[in-house]
Amino acid sequence: MNRSKILGLAAIGAAAIAATSCTAIREPRGYIVDATLVQSVQPGIDNERSVTGTLGRPTFESQYGEKTWYYVSSTTGRKPFVRPRIREHSVLAVKFDAAGNVVSAERTGMDQVVYLRPDGDETPTLGRERSFLEDLFGNIGAVGQPGLGQGQ
Repeated sequence: MNRSKILGLAAIGAAAIAATSCTAIREPRGYIVDATLVQSVQPGIDNERSVTGTLGRPTFESQYGEKTWYYVSSTTGRKPFVRPRIREHSVLAVKFDAAGNVVSAERTGMDQVVYLRPDGDETPTLGRERSFLEDLFGNIGAVGQPGLGQGQ
């Protein structure tokens, strides 16, 4: 082979390696959704025990209101050296009645995702703003004063 063909092949090989190294990395996170198992959960037929046997333990449970189990699944994609972005997202909410029987099983997706953008790098708080020195020296002289919870 002549020198120009070798350099051309080397350039094509380098371009191919560079192109494959910049592809998105897909990472599944949370519950791995199996459509067949999700569709097998039937309101009025299943209960907590059968749902646990079919889908496994939930990602988290509701703390207030009606008992609901949430199965959260996300797939992120990112390119090297770039912050990951959500590509797919789904939440399966299985609601139970007081007896532990399934009332409903609802699935939502990316349409329910809310992106929050913080306003600046400080969290706004109520009350008086203090300087660094006031924070540092603010308690001097306050220790042991009557009425501050110290014993008499």
